[in-house]
Amino acid sequence: MVPQDASTRTHEAPEGLIPISFRQADASHIPALVELVESAYRGDESRRGWTTEASLLEGQRTDADAVAAVVDGADSVMWIAERDGVLLGCCQLERRADSVAYFGMFAIRPGRQGGGLGRSLLAEAERVAVRLWGAERMQMTVIRQREELIAWYERRGFARTGVLSPFPYGNERFGQPLRDDLEFELLTKDL
Repeated sequence: MVPQDASTRTHEAPEGLIPISFRQADASHIPALVELVESAYRGDESRRGWTTEASLLEGQRTDADAVAAVVDGADSVMWIAERDGVLLGCCQLERRADSVAYFGMFAIRPGRQGGGLGRSLLAEAERVAVRLWGAERMQMTVIRQREELIAWYERRGFARTGVLSPFPYGNERFGQPLRDDLEFELLTKDL
């Protein structure tokens, strides 16, 4: 875990706006993080943004136990973006072997998507992974049917690997699939 005061960073804001700050989440953020991730990916609110998975999956995207495992993990952090104490975005970072950091649970509040906050949070996550663990590469998995999202990551320097893994059908912790061909693809980026 990273000390809170050593990890806070502020992103400049246009004149008249309070800047966005980035920092490590703690246990007090868990309920708000679950709500944020759910709102960005599932249900009607997610349809306000472009990252929705509502046409592919129903049910939950995450739960308090999964978020707590990241927040409390020895080799993981949940990084947040907030403005004036309001949670706007988050992502999971996890140290893996061979100087690799895993990037996941990336969520931006649906009404805030498309304005550059996701790009800023991703850049911050890359900086943090290098600073915390000396990461030389970042990896993530994305549902391969999410072509628009994969294209967004490719514009940020990630490459498709063609390495696929099955969706965990039958495990409602990951949601209820609306189609039977879901798979994850591994994306990587050198840092």
